[in-house]
Amino acid sequence: MQDVPPADYTAGKRAAVQHALMQAGVGAEVEAPVQVPPHSRRRAVFKIKALPEGLHIGFHAARTHTIVDMHQCEVLTPGLFALVGALRRALEPLFGAGEAAELHVTETPAGFDAAFRWKRTLTSALAAELSARLSGLGIARLVLNGETVFETAAPAIAFDGIAVKLPPGAFLQSTAEGEAALLARVRKAVGKSKTVADLFAGVGTFSLPLARKARVHAVEQDAPALAALAAAARVSFSSGAPISAGGLKPVTTEARDLFRLPLTLPELAPYDAVVLDPPRAGAEAQARLLAKSKVPVIAYVSCDAASFARDAAILLAGGYVIGPVTPVDQFLWSSHIELVAAFTRKKA
Repeated sequence: MQDVPPADYTAGKRAAVQHALMQAGVGAEVEAPVQVPPHSRRRAVFKIKALPEGLHIGFHAARTHTIVDMHQCEVLTPGLFALVGALRRALEPLFGAGEAAELHVTETPAGFDAAFRWKRTLTSALAAELSARLSGLGIARLVLNGETVFETAAPAIAFDGIAVKLPPGAFLQSTAEGEAALLARVRKAVGKSKTVADLFAGVGTFSLPLARKARVHAVEQDAPALAALAAAARVSFSSGAPISAGGLKPVTTEARDLFRLPLTLPELAPYDAVVLDPPRAGAEAQARLLAKSKVPVIAYVSCDAASFARDAAILLAGGYVIGPVTPVDQFLWSSHIELVAAFTRKKA
């Protein structure tokens, strides 16, 4: 889609959201997409394979397993893109003919957080060679098949100035700009709510900023992510600083599979607002219970227009009113789109 005229491209993204809502019978205003700039994607999964012409690092071509050796990218941050070239030179001697691997990388202020999936056993010799070859490339932590190879600094990210030490493989919004746009709209939806449940909370993208003004209960299935969120909240809360200076109101956490065990009506009752940020599959089971609840406000963040539209229809049937839907185009030049919307309970 890089060759599509900008106005047509933006209109197409908006139309895709409108179409998904129409298919689900949801009538809602769809705003013009919030655009993130090129060269802003801070995380990626690189495919690696040793071919006769050299080590290829890049992404799969459309609908194939062919790896396109990447020598130009308008999407990745300059730092991530530069890392690819450095990795190509550093790793080529380690790969045998036809050998393949996958590398998950996130760019953080402390350096790159990198995790290999590779059919290699981590031995002391391999760890030493990887450490030697990859030193000086700005990699703060390297993990191989779940085992830490080296860590020169703890990769961390800040949400509204609140630092979170990331566990390996932690989920983040793809771009800092997209994250900021989503947070601004979630905050607006939550408003002056004093008690908030953040469902599918991850490492605290929304929980921690919202805790500046509200008590937050963060629910997440990923135990390492939840532990990182809890640790950041404890440090900020126990600092004794005023809220305006970095302190937080209390944040509680709960490890829970919300697909199998959504919050029940009695569990939802204490909250003034609920924030949802589920994976691509959406949150159908939780939406069905929310539709029966008396929660005044729901802020729903989604990376899939179809599953969002399905869940929105459930909430509307339960008596909620949907506000404007804001697409956030942080998956540049692809068919994917992030979006956010607020739902308010109809007054009797």
